[in-house]
Amino acid sequence: MDFSLSEEQVLLQDSVDKYVREHCDVERHRTLSQSKLGFEQQAWQQFAELGWLSVPFAEAFGGIDGGAVDLMVVGEALGKGLVREPFLTTVVTCGGLLQRGASEAQQRRYIPDIIAGNTQWALAFAETHSGYDLGKVATVAQKAGSEYLLSGRKTAVLNAHCADFLIVTACSQGEGGETAGISLFIVDTQSPGVELESFVAVDGSRGAHIQFNNVRLDASQMLGEESSGLPLLEAVIDTNIVAIGAEALGAMQALLDATEEYTKTRKQFGQAISQFQVLQHRMADMYLKVEETRSLLLNAAIALDAGSGESAAACAALKVKVAEAGKFIAQQAVQLHGGIGMTDELCVGHHYKRLMVLSKLYGDEAHYLQKYADLMASRAA
Repeated sequence: MDFSLSEEQVLLQDSVDKYVREHCDVERHRTLSQSKLGFEQQAWQQFAELGWLSVPFAEAFGGIDGGAVDLMVVGEALGKGLVREPFLTTVVTCGGLLQRGASEAQQRRYIPDIIAGNTQWALAFAETHSGYDLGKVATVAQKAGSEYLLSGRKTAVLNAHCADFLIVTACSQGEGGETAGISLFIVDTQSPGVELESFVAVDGSRGAHIQFNNVRLDASQMLGEESSGLPLLEAVIDTNIVAIGAEALGAMQALLDATEEYTKTRKQFGQAISQFQVLQHRMADMYLKVEETRSLLLNAAIALDAGSGESAAACAALKVKVAEAGKFIAQQAVQLHGGIGMTDELCVGHHYKRLMVLSKLYGDEAHYLQKYADLMASRAA
């Protein structure tokens, strides 16, 4: 199996790495965390000009027709720099749903504006009692002539505080909570009946809880075929897991590098603490966790791009490792930095918080461990 990047992917990697080195540091992260938007609109426009927002989209719509490996390249670099711009939510998640499931008319209407940096998107799927079960949906889209009436509540919708459009999961057939009837709808956040209540996540990310009160939707706002929303969502989330894994890997590498540098300068008993064998062992364990994550990330990205039947299991395994390794590395980094590890002035605590959010997004370690076990059992049967 070839693990080397193509010439185009190397150029993309260099472009993102250079921008992150020159513009993205902990001071920027702290400032944006306190802002109302939570990210920098000017930077988002630069992302568009540099072509990063076009990565997963087809050439017919102005994209570069990139795959999971391309998203991996971008995500890892963004993760190193605590980049706050909503690449994951707008481009990877909602962009992926549009690219994979939307009609040609919908794609031509919405995708060029994402690539140009003109619109923000958010995926509204989580509900109070749904846990990590994507098929447990109480929100209902009731047929009313040629329209649908959308009613229900979605919680913790990342990037919804500034989104122009939402992609919403709802039951369009039968009663709420019936997996077979789940459809996806494109909803303008300015539509009558859409109420947003903003929140701030532990890592400073922003979003909103959303109430839908008989929001009128035209049939053309359904994304994909009716009742086909769940398999489409599951397929796109697998690609999301690669992007999540890449961002997490970038954060883990940044924590390892920061810890190594700190232990070379912090002295006790007349020598740098990096000379203490017990601390060397702990940093070696951190390094191993980083490389384990890197290997599983590459495996999942390549499996997705190859259309392998093992891609779902590879993505589940990656998500388990992101949660397990992210927690371990972050805790070690904090402990080895001592009391200053969680101060706002250092990147360590900020990476820690971001890793905790990424570990829970779409499912925690236990959820994906069970999913992996189920996939392995079905394959053996």
